[in-house]
Amino acid sequence: MSLQNFMNKAMSVWMSSEGPDSDIVLSSRIRLARNIEQYKFPTLATNEETQEILAFFEETFANKTFNNIGQLELLKMNNLQQIQKRVLVEKHLISPTLADNAAFGGCLLSENEEISIMLNEEDHIRIQCLFPGFQLEEALNMTSKLDDWIEEEVDYAFDEQRGYLTSCPTNVGTGLRASVMMHLPTLVLTQKINRIIPAINQLGLVVRGIYGEGSQAIGNLFQISNQITLGKSENDIVEDLISVVQQLITLERSTREDLYNISKDQLEDRVYRSFGTLAYSRIIESDEAAKCLSDVRLGIDLGIIKDISRNILNELMILTQPGFLQQYYGGPLRPDERDIRRAALIRERLSLEMERKKRMEDDES
Repeated sequence: MSLQNFMNKAMSVWMSSEGPDSDIVLSSRIRLARNIEQYKFPTLATNEETQEILAFFEETFANKTFNNIGQLELLKMNNLQQIQKRVLVEKHLISPTLADNAAFGGCLLSENEEISIMLNEEDHIRIQCLFPGFQLEEALNMTSKLDDWIEEEVDYAFDEQRGYLTSCPTNVGTGLRASVMMHLPTLVLTQKINRIIPAINQLGLVVRGIYGEGSQAIGNLFQISNQITLGKSENDIVEDLISVVQQLITLERSTREDLYNISKDQLEDRVYRSFGTLAYSRIIESDEAAKCLSDVRLGIDLGIIKDISRNILNELMILTQPGFLQQYYGGPLRPDERDIRRAALIRERLSLEMERKKRMEDDES
């Protein structure tokens, strides 16, 4: 399969589309944790109980159309190969917990992959909407509609004082996790991020890596999300996060401008060296690839590198992960083989971008 055809089938909307403030914010996500009243939480439930829940959702919601997003397809974890599950994790459509531990776990997935409903993970139901750019309010609106749609068929575990009941006490209340994925290269480069993260934590928010809790901030990508779910409404939680993200956007943009004005030659040299590494390397490890992709994305945003889509960072950050590499090349790869294939895939993707640029120039002439 050609890379272009593979990308057309493999890329989620949030990876290949631009949204508001997409120079800084790659994606916005809302997730709601819910449990069914008459069943024990998945952490205590028997295989028979979780299998019964999965069968109920298959009968009630699979292949049903919601709003204008088309049908929801049910993916059963025990029917998927390990590489397929890893790809879903890399695309942020399921959690590592669901991929690794759920004997009778599943995921209801919309065709455009904006909507993902995990079943029998830490909670019976985890509803997720994932939008490109800075669209938290839009994602909350869609998630709330999905929540109402499911509740027409399900009795949620709910307490008048505590709110929605969840397996983990930190999710009790609204059960809501709102998060944005941000590219903050100059805040890292100037070390301002070291002062910002503690300040954000004091506001009841948390800063994590690209794959959430326990993951590293590779490629200067950070997830900013709420920690508090109890005592605030869903709208208040989202509004608080929006306020902090807007400040981070302003600070990252001003830092980029200041850095470019003060150290133009050094910054351009860094960007072009990284571009050369990506364009010509024959072997590249994931950490080095992530660093270079971040530099190139910064160069695109600053106008140093022209006529290359900034979505290339979104795409290549995912395409060069182990699951995607092995799916594209058709089977398991050793770490050293992945480093070789990663370099080849990046060169191929940049070549496609150059071809796109040339076609555009030919059409204009």
